[in-house]
Amino acid sequence: MSTNPKSKWLVVGGGVMGLKIAKDLVAKGQDVTIAEAAPKFGGLASAWKLGDITWDRFYHVTLLSDSYLRELLDELGLEKELDWVETRTGFYAGGELLSMSNTAEFLKFPPLSMFERLRLGGTIFYASKIRNWRRMEKLSVEKWLRRWSGNGAFEKVWLPLLKAKLGEAYKQTSAAFIWAHTARMYKARRSGAKKEMFGYVPGGYARILERFCEYLTDKGVRLLAGHPVTSVRQCNDGSPSGQLEVDFGEGRIERFDNVVSTIASPLIAKQCEELSDQEKQELNGIKYIGVVCASMLLKKPISPYYVTNITDTWVPLTAVIEMSTIVDSQTQLDGQHLVYLPKYLPDDHDGLQESDEDYKEKCLSTLEKMYDHFSRDNVTAFQIARAKYVAALATIDYSTRLPPIVTSVPGFYALNSAHILEGNLNVNETIRLGEDKLAGEVWTDYLSRCKAESA
Repeated sequence: MSTNPKSKWLVVGGGVMGLKIAKDLVAKGQDVTIAEAAPKFGGLASAWKLGDITWDRFYHVTLLSDSYLRELLDELGLEKELDWVETRTGFYAGGELLSMSNTAEFLKFPPLSMFERLRLGGTIFYASKIRNWRRMEKLSVEKWLRRWSGNGAFEKVWLPLLKAKLGEAYKQTSAAFIWAHTARMYKARRSGAKKEMFGYVPGGYARILERFCEYLTDKGVRLLAGHPVTSVRQCNDGSPSGQLEVDFGEGRIERFDNVVSTIASPLIAKQCEELSDQEKQELNGIKYIGVVCASMLLKKPISPYYVTNITDTWVPLTAVIEMSTIVDSQTQLDGQHLVYLPKYLPDDHDGLQESDEDYKEKCLSTLEKMYDHFSRDNVTAFQIARAKYVAALATIDYSTRLPPIVTSVPGFYALNSAHILEGNLNVNETIRLGEDKLAGEVWTDYLSRCKAESA
């Protein structure tokens, strides 16, 4: 039996991190409600129907080193079902599809001279050994990569990849961006197999989220889908029914003692008008990368590579992600092959508003140029998903400008993926962040307020 003081909590945002925070709060004996604006829970991990197949809207995989995610899956009874697959990596460079899945292929990589390859490999290895991420965020990613990889490798490999992932925003990005990506992949290899192993739960995130929501309901959490929070404000009438009034729109107003908002920072700034001007400025100062991502089902595969990185600047895609190199085509995809075609863009870029028809034509015509064997006749389903706020941009000295989690409004907490500092955005990191910050800053402040009120 919990001995913690009990209060009414609202978690705003039903992504995986929000669900994890709700799980940890109810374990502490709290009365928990979680509100999600969309019709279904999951956020960026949510699923949809593509043709006759239900799968993730955006691409996700589990690494061997994803300990927080694997622990959660174990609690949900799903970890033992993970299917692990060795993957391969491709590059599209100079109009050719090249494999770079092992050391031997890396050492033969045609676009680079042997000296440039060695410097590139040395940079990746060095980045994997760095532990002081704060030092990395003080340097621009371009300056750091040019220093260690040299101008040749930077111009031929790093610059096209940075532009494909970040657009012109790469100029504002710190070296911590590269460090985080490198550290995660090296950690995965150190955790067991000395090769790239990715896993997935049969049924994808649709199954994970369904099980997670059932688990929370069984624990007494109230789940409200289709409940956007339009405002959070303090109650000043002395009522014991809750100190924060939450407006869900359409006349739906409730009171809670505490609110944890996990949505994007600029949206939090609009959500709580009583935040200080400084807090709103900091929240609005977080810049995000958004994405337009096509999901495509094919009769035949495109390539043997899970990810095909692209260095040819004429290609208007960030990468080609062939999910069916990991997910079993016969048992999970009705014999079809699933490919994602993402384009990452700054959150204010006009490309995020490009029509579905234009983006579809751009994708298909690009694939026709990249792959001689590709045919539109093989496409059985094609849909496009968008997200304006995917990942906070790791700018120079990012951590020094991060908005506080404990706000000036008592009981209102602003905790989202923008607070990830020692990694890149992925499901494992959001679970880790939610667990660490709830147990730390949020819970410490809550207990302090409870103590002050009872004194």
